Amino acid sequence: MITIGIDPHKGSHTAAAVDAAEAVVGELRVAADRHQRARLLEWAARFEPRRWAIEGATGMGALLAPQLVGAGEHVVDVPPKLSARVRLMDTGRIDKTDPNDARSAAIVALRNATLNAVGADSEHRVVLRLLADRYHQLTAQRTRSVCRLHAVLCLLIEGGTGRSLSTPRAMKLLAGVAIGDPIIAERVAACRQFVTELEALDQALVDIRARTVTAVDASKTTVIDVYGVGPIGAAIILGHSGDIRRFPTAGHYARHNGTAPIEASSGPKARHRLNPRGDRQINHAIHTAALTQIAHDHPGRVYYARKLAEGKTKKEALRALKRRISDVIYRQLLADTRDHG
Repeated sequence: MITIGIDPHKGSHTAAAVDAAEAVVGELRVAADRHQRARLLEWAARFEPRRWAIEGATGMGALLAPQLVGAGEHVVDVPPKLSARVRLMDTGRIDKTDPNDARSAAIVALRNATLNAVGADSEHRVVLRLLADRYHQLTAQRTRSVCRLHAVLCLLIEGGTGRSLSTPRAMKLLAGVAIGDPIIAERVAACRQFVTELEALDQALVDIRARTVTAVDASKTTVIDVYGVGPIGAAIILGHSGDIRRFPTAGHYARHNGTAPIEASSGPKARHRLNPRGDRQINHAIHTAALTQIAHDHPGRVYYARKLAEGKTKKEALRALKRRISDVIYRQLLADTRDHG
């Protein structure tokens, strides 16, 4: 079996063919254009049997990967962090060059049998991930615009405006500012532009939420039945989890989403600490669900209170609840897979 690693970029793609002994038996760079698939397949025809390992098949390789799958090729997605580890731990090939990155992607595929196969995701999961990622981008952009508006308003209004600021309130505040010189006039103009941006972003968020509700309903997922998981949370969970069958147990899934704590024992004292790794989008969705359960009359609140009574801190009790919710979500996703395929 020859594994062909690919380091994709906007303008070109670099491929490195690696044998079972992790030796490079061929390299190629092709321009990223409408002939990219044909050139790669023509070059790879001499490698039989073969498979492709694309670094970031859902990122820069999101166009090339489906093209190869459409041609009947077997393609796996290599997370960039894994190929970076291989490159850094290698001897003599630690430079970050395209050929080294492509070789590292191939070696990751050789050593890891649990990588995501491109094409395994259903249309629903792909759509939901696109919607979830777009929602994340819009909220991040809105936060930046609000922060910049706050910063300029602090130069116009003594003491600023407080943390809560809506676009109607911002316009009302700006209407009361006396424009006495060109500096103030320009600051007011900048604020009005930020308000216009916020109005457009708010409308875009309304639209993305409506489309997400429709897509989640169409997926027929039962994850939405987990208390505290709304349409946006369900879109994040389904879109970022991929095919749940790639996780053998609920523990593997918890490690993936960062709800499984990291052991930090020292000497005779056993303790665990927060896991900062894993998919932070799924982790955030589970965190929101945990806070919702704690705030309402729900078994999750009872579980949280029991952990506090056992001597856990609030953060430790919250982490325990998040892990419990992760296990429930894992079971729901497995049930959906069995029911809908």
